[in-house]
Amino acid sequence: MSETSEQNRSEILEQLAKEIYADGEPQSIYDSIVRHAVRLVDGCDHASIMLKASGRYMTIAATSDVALLIDTLERQVGEGPCVDAIEDEGVQSDPDINKHATWPGLAKLVREQTDVRGMMGIRLLVDNRKIGALNLFANEADAFSEDSIDQAAIIASFASMAMMTLSARDQATTMERGLDSNRQIGKAIGLLMAAHKFSEDEAFDLLKRTSQNLNMKLAHVARKVVEGQQDQFQS
Repeated sequence: MSETSEQNRSEILEQLAKEIYADGEPQSIYDSIVRHAVRLVDGCDHASIMLKASGRYMTIAATSDVALLIDTLERQVGEGPCVDAIEDEGVQSDPDINKHATWPGLAKLVREQTDVRGMMGIRLLVDNRKIGALNLFANEADAFSEDSIDQAAIIASFASMAMMTLSARDQATTMERGLDSNRQIGKAIGLLMAAHKFSEDEAFDLLKRTSQNLNMKLAHVARKVVEGQQDQFQS
């Protein structure tokens, strides 16, 4: 591998890290990861990310229809690099599916329907939870080497980092919304107490009854009260 290639890899990884922390949309980040995987992993022609949620596998990003098709075939036969990477060992590789295929059922379908001849899966972890795998496919047999596995592991670590970042962002957003809702409810209770001489419990009960009667979230009712629209919420 040339020095220029090493420099290019470093630049690509640096760019990928920036994209992960740039508060971009989740889908654009996932798409970027699989796109860079094809560029960074020796021998890789197609890549995808498959996640497991509620006992089901789903592809959330893929560089080509070929990658999507193989993921679909893997779900159909119930075996393959993604499934085994998640359920068994963290790294699964079959560089030549023509010879003693690791997943014979999948290999047969892949050979019949695509030009892919090598497959690899790398487990993705978030908070030590096995959530999915980065899947890599090569059109040429034996295109994946030990270096390819090391390179794939680096990309998989970036993918795991991205998912942890997105998860933390979602949690922060949920917490912020919860705090805002609590503030709105507190303000509404205070307004009702001041305007109608209610006790705190009476004001809260009024908000709760109104929420139930209107089939509206309590925080939304409170926000309406705070905005000065108390009249429509009188019991």
